[in-house]
Amino acid sequence: MPSLVVKSEQMPLPIDLSSLTSMPKLSDQQFYNFCRTNPDLRIERNANGEIIVMPPAFSDTGNRNGRVFGQLFVWSEADGTGEAFDSSAGFTLPNGAVRSPDASWILSERWNALLPEKQASFAEIVPELCCGIAIEQRYVGESARKAGGIYCQ
Repeated sequence: MPSLVVKSEQMPLPIDLSSLTSMPKLSDQQFYNFCRTNPDLRIERNANGEIIVMPPAFSDTGNRNGRVFGQLFVWSEADGTGEAFDSSAGFTLPNGAVRSPDASWILSERWNALLPEKQASFAEIVPELCCGIAIEQRYVGESARKAGGIYCQ
């Protein structure tokens, strides 16, 4: 049954979405439509098919995020061999998860090999580089699990 995990300060709050669909998991198209219907939400999907809705980043985190992406973007432009992506970009990973790293980079050769319609969706590609910013010490473990278990395929 589809489920939704809402990240909160205290603990994840699972919400049963079984009334929305009779399918055991949202299909890629259903997930895409859900994201398009809710453009103001930060939405990811883990390898188990659970939908994760996250609050906006805190201001200081957004500032650090901007600095990391800014440096990556400047380097990427100077290097010329790849494309830099900010935290709004979602990627479909081999395990079925759709994740949005805080900043990421993909070789141009691999990015350009994707069809334009794949680039305009949650591209099925694992970036060469993914950056994640832990907002507080207690979230470092979560960031490490996300990076180690999700991006390092």
